[in-house]
Amino acid sequence: MAIERIITAVLISLFALAVLLAFRAVLFKSIHRWSERTKTGLDDLIIKTIRIPSILWVAGIALYTGLYVSEISSKYSFYFNRAIYVLIILSITVTCANLVSRLFTDYIQRTSVSIPSTGLLSTLLKGAIYIIGLIVILNIFDISIAPLITALGIGGLAVALALKDTLENLFAGIHIMAEKSIRIGDFVRLETGQEGYVEDISWRTTRIRMLSNNMIVIPNSKLAQSIVVNYFLPEKRILLQIPINVSYSSDPEKVEKILIEETKKAAEEVPGLLSEPEPFVRFIPGFGESSLDFTVVCHVREFVEQYLIQHELRKRIFKRFKEEGIEIPFPQRVVWLKNNGSST
Repeated sequence: MAIERIITAVLISLFALAVLLAFRAVLFKSIHRWSERTKTGLDDLIIKTIRIPSILWVAGIALYTGLYVSEISSKYSFYFNRAIYVLIILSITVTCANLVSRLFTDYIQRTSVSIPSTGLLSTLLKGAIYIIGLIVILNIFDISIAPLITALGIGGLAVALALKDTLENLFAGIHIMAEKSIRIGDFVRLETGQEGYVEDISWRTTRIRMLSNNMIVIPNSKLAQSIVVNYFLPEKRILLQIPINVSYSSDPEKVEKILIEETKKAAEEVPGLLSEPEPFVRFIPGFGESSLDFTVVCHVREFVEQYLIQHELRKRIFKRFKEEGIEIPFPQRVVWLKNNGSST
C-alpha cells in the first residue's frame, strides 16, 4: 500500500509539474509581450531575475501537490515537506538577493543620487538577505538561533584574529564609501604618483583604471591610510595654468592681449575648455633669466581634458606669435672674461 501511494504521488507530481510548466511558459510569454510595450527596463530586470528560480518554485508546488493528494504516510511526508520548504525558501532568498542588488545598481545608474554603486554594497545587501533566509530555514527545523549566536560570539574572536587583514580591508572599504572621499567614477592620484578612474570598491580592494587602460588594485586599508588627490571633488572643473615665455624685446601689453584673444577663441572651439569663468593672463613669474614669463589661466571641464587643451592652445599661441613677430627665446648667458695679466 505504501509503495502504491508513493507511485501515485510521483505520477501526480509529474502531471502537476507538466501543467505548471506549461502555465509558466504561457505566463512568461504574456509578461514578455507586455514588457516590450513599456518604456522602463525595470520589468525586464525582474523577469530576467525570476525566470530560472521559477522552475524550482513550480517543481516544489508540483511535489507538494503530489504528496497532498496521494495522502502518503506522515512519516515520509514530514521530511518531504521540510525539503520542499527549504528548497522554495532557499530559491526565494537567492532570487530576492539578486533582484535587490540589481535594482539597487540600476537605480543608482539611472539617478544622480550620490551613493556609489559598488561590489561592496551589493555584497552587503545580498549578505543581509541571505542571513534572513537562513534564519527562516532554521525556524522550520525548530533550531533556536540563540545558541548559534553565542557560539559565533565566542568563535568570532578567533575568526577576527585569523581574518584580521580581510576584516581591516572590509571596514576600510565601508569607511571610504561612508565618507564619500572617493567615489566610483572619480579621477584620483595616489601618493605614489599613479592616477586613474575609480572602477570599483569591493569588500577587499579598490580598482583604479589608469589612462593607459591598466588596472591598479590596491587594498582598501592601504588606500584609507594614503594621501589621495581626488580631481572630481568638490567638482570636476579644474583651473589650468600654462606658462608662456617671450623675449625681453616684446611688449608685455601686446603679449597679454594676444594670449587672451587666443584663449577666448579656443574656448569656443576646443572641447572641454570653458569660457566661464573667463580666462585671464598674469605677468607671473615675471622676469626670467632669458625671457619674460607669463601664465595663461583658464578653466577646464575635467582633469583629463587638459592634455588636449594644452596641445591646442600652445599650437594656436605659437602660430599667432609667429604672425605678430614675437620671439620665444632660447636660454642665453652672458660671459665676461677678465684679463688679470700683470704689466711689466
